[in-house]
Amino acid sequence: MPVWKKLFHLSDRIFVNRWLESQQKSILSAATVITVANLLVSVSGLVRDRFMLSQFAGSGETLLSYDAFRVAFQVPDMIYNLLVIGALSASFVPLFTIVKKTDTKRAFRLTNIWLNYLLSFFVAISLLVIIFAEPISRSRIGEAYTSEQLEIVINCTRIMMIGQLFFAISSFLTGMLQSFQRFIVPAVAPLLYNGGIILGTWLLAPTLGIYGAACGVLLGAFTHMAIQIPFVHRLGWRYQWDWDWKFKGVKQLFGLMPARTFTLGMNEIQNFGLSYFITTVAGVGYTLFSLARSLVNMPIRFVGVPIGQASLPFLSNLSDEEDVSRFKKIVLQSMNQIAYLACPVAVLLIILRIPIVRLIFGTRNFAWNLTVMVGRMVAIMAVSIPMQAMFHLLVRAFHALRDTLTPFLIALCITCVFFIGCALSVQMPENQLYGIAWTICIMAFLETFLYVYFLNRRVKHLLTREFVVTQLKIYTMSVIMAMSLYIPFKLLDNLVFNTSRVIPLLALTGITSVVGLTVYILLSKLLHIEELKIITDLWKSRQRQPPQKLYLPVPPTEMIVDNAENAQMV
Repeated sequence: MPVWKKLFHLSDRIFVNRWLESQQKSILSAATVITVANLLVSVSGLVRDRFMLSQFAGSGETLLSYDAFRVAFQVPDMIYNLLVIGALSASFVPLFTIVKKTDTKRAFRLTNIWLNYLLSFFVAISLLVIIFAEPISRSRIGEAYTSEQLEIVINCTRIMMIGQLFFAISSFLTGMLQSFQRFIVPAVAPLLYNGGIILGTWLLAPTLGIYGAACGVLLGAFTHMAIQIPFVHRLGWRYQWDWDWKFKGVKQLFGLMPARTFTLGMNEIQNFGLSYFITTVAGVGYTLFSLARSLVNMPIRFVGVPIGQASLPFLSNLSDEEDVSRFKKIVLQSMNQIAYLACPVAVLLIILRIPIVRLIFGTRNFAWNLTVMVGRMVAIMAVSIPMQAMFHLLVRAFHALRDTLTPFLIALCITCVFFIGCALSVQMPENQLYGIAWTICIMAFLETFLYVYFLNRRVKHLLTREFVVTQLKIYTMSVIMAMSLYIPFKLLDNLVFNTSRVIPLLALTGITSVVGLTVYILLSKLLHIEELKIITDLWKSRQRQPPQKLYLPVPPTEMIVDNAENAQMV
């Protein structure tokens, strides 16, 4: 037996066990796995960022190198998102799931054919990026970057393109596992990715510098792929060199891919614009902006994304009814629930921005002025957290109505606003990064307004007086909560706690958060907010009833995209 087969069977015996390969057959069990996975991936990402700062924020030169390292992710991520995520979400996963129900062997053969074609195209594009990395990098980097930083961006881009090949294979494995309702291993894979980056950086950075971190990305991407191979092997998948273009379903896969890829391209255009404008005004601005955005995105991931995912199958079922009143009711209820859950978190980030940034990113070598800058950008973008969370619901409402044109036109409009706002921001004499943060905030409000406006025209009389009143109550409660947070926060900070140490800083953050949330809940009872009753009733019913053996209503399309995004560095 060849050596590689012996190693494979050894890993199969070591890693594959009943818990990891267990099938989640109930809504509760699958939802629990996905929720816990989101939490662990987010926490591991913050731990990774803190570790990287501890390694590279010690001096201005190493911090500049780290900023270039983060910028280098953009081109590899763009290729991966457009080719792999576009293909998986729009075509492969839905078709694989359908074919698997009747013929598993045929589904696996379809996987091999599509994998061979996509990987060959991916490798060809990757080789072009590696060859032309220098002109590509020069065209998207602003004038504030030094020649040394530009060189790091070029070299790291070339290294990371290899890692994206592992991610491309891994995403197919994740899609197959989730189609068989195995969610645990795909949930563990992003944790190993972050762990690989940390381990590679720790081992190689002392000798290779920032390129040690780039090698850590390769290690993390490889482990993300390798952990899943034994499990899809147990399901029956075997790789084959199969290129049968006429095999049923192959052409259909290619036909479904372009629409989704074109839509994803709008977001990539914004990301490229963001890196260009930030690197025009600051040599380390991209890192600071990314750290702030990672904090703002956490409540969106835990509130907006789950509610949006859960609502899609119900909205899709109701969209065909002549009476759309139930469709409108679910949309409005979900918007109220998102606002009710997202607003207090936004307030906490706005008022407690400095303690939170210090607790998460405050390594000894992370300067105070950088902490303040990140905190201010967090506060600015946190204003739009409820709007950004609602986006994940509203865009799925249009998808449920089988309308993909309107979201694309809105995205096109928002992209234009983004470029105009960023162009004006970089012309400011100072505080350009704050101007870009305000642009992101304004974009979120405008985007939500456009979605609500066009959805209201599509389903007629969407907005009701009751909905508007509830929204006003929630935002009024949030303002009062902010005031109740600010006063004890300032008193405790100035008179009680020595916040130069971690334990007092934790105590200050915890006590003021409890005070603010208590005020928010009391106001909810006083103003008879229905969302509080819904949440408490749901919790009580979960405590009394055993989980129902129902299949998870979230389509695999949704889960594969979110899982793949969770695995990415920036």
